[in-house]
Amino acid sequence: MKGNVNIISALNRLLANELSAIDQYFIHAELYLDMGLNKLHEHSTHESAHEKLHATELIQRILFLEGQPDLETRDTLLVGSTVEEMLHNDLTVEYKVADMLRETMALCEREQDFGTRRMLGVLLEDTEMDHAYFLERQLSLIKLIGVENYMQSQMAAQA
Repeated sequence: MKGNVNIISALNRLLANELSAIDQYFIHAELYLDMGLNKLHEHSTHESAHEKLHATELIQRILFLEGQPDLETRDTLLVGSTVEEMLHNDLTVEYKVADMLRETMALCEREQDFGTRRMLGVLLEDTEMDHAYFLERQLSLIKLIGVENYMQSQMAAQA
């Protein structure tokens, strides 16, 4: 199905964001592991894999619309050096993708591409209700109990 070039372009911008998010969650997962924060390591590893699923859906939709997925373009990674920075930087990425999803959904409405809009709605719900919500809760916990107590809560006994 021949798709709208503006929608394909917007989907490629979203793809660049998702591919960058995969790498950002991956490096943060390894940093958490190095700090001994095994629970955060596991969660970030899961999020990296989940972002790969989002990227896969975008690639499949671009191909369906007879576009060319751009796997080279990436956004700048926001790698943190502290737990708070890493959580905040990941939340910044999630807010950015949520805004981009809303903008692309509006474009799909204007261009009457309701199949793409529906797919993006699922990604938006996942971004807001899963990814961003988790990060907001973690940052709230840090404010509530302090970063040292929070970090201790993220350690798990190693087998």
